[in-house]
Amino acid sequence: MPAVPGGVYQQGPTCFDKMKMGFFLGFCVGMASGALFGGFSALRGGLRGKELVNTVGKVMLQGGGSFGTFLAIGSGLRC
Repeated sequence: MPAVPGGVYQQGPTCFDKMKMGFFLGFCVGMASGALFGGFSALRGGLRGKELVNTVGKVMLQGGGSFGTFLAIGSGLRC
């Protein structure tokens, strides 16, 4: 393990970095759940082709945005 130069200490992530990471993590989880739930519901509704892709994409973005926002707020409250 290399020695740390004198007087230089490593800092942890800032509060904004933690909120960004919470948003990205929540966005990814929301997109995945949106793909699953949106895909199944669209297929059950009888959508095919372009309608299916548009509907699933919309549900994925909505799920990712909302879950990412809530996780970012939660991460900000913990700072």
